[in-house]
Amino acid sequence: MVIWFWILKNKEMNLFENQNLLPYQGEILYVPGFVSNDFFEKIKNETLWKQEGMKIYGREVLFPRLTAWHAERGKTYKYSGLVNIPEEFSENLLFLKNLVEQKTGYHFNSALLNYYRNGNDSMGWHADDEPELGKNPVIASLNLGAVRKFQIKHKVQKNTIQSIMLEGGSLLMMQGEMQHHWLHQIPKVKEAGERINITFRKIL
Repeated sequence: MVIWFWILKNKEMNLFENQNLLPYQGEILYVPGFVSNDFFEKIKNETLWKQEGMKIYGREVLFPRLTAWHAERGKTYKYSGLVNIPEEFSENLLFLKNLVEQKTGYHFNSALLNYYRNGNDSMGWHADDEPELGKNPVIASLNLGAVRKFQIKHKVQKNTIQSIMLEGGSLLMMQGEMQHHWLHQIPKVKEAGERINITFRKIL
């Protein structure tokens, strides 16, 4: 197994000057220090978190994290058998969304929030390829709180895993053909602090 670790240290680098971190078939841009990590407590305390689950062989299994869905009116989102009815954007979420839009040039109308309470909370291998996201979705992933490992593997060449240590306040852009060819996850770890991930999306 080959593992590559990438940490970009130039915090003043313009978003679109970042090198694509994928070798082929998609794009990932990583920008550390994009926002203040102070937003962690604000988002944590104002969000109505839920622990959703899904049925596996007739038994409900709870997801190992808490979630929330915020979006413009009528923008529901379906994944893992769930139908997410949106809450309105809070002032803090709207500020962060507008900032991401100004810096990236993309428009987003929704945000999926994941709250990882400790190292036992995680997200398994998946691709964000639901039909309502469109053919080549652009997803802006904003990270707040503790550092966590983000892993990627190709859907065909599964013996190669690429890893990025996501810092609090960083922004990860996933775009191009990435969701067609790559899977990503947040694996469990022995010890980790609290972390919130906000993925801004555009629901068609």
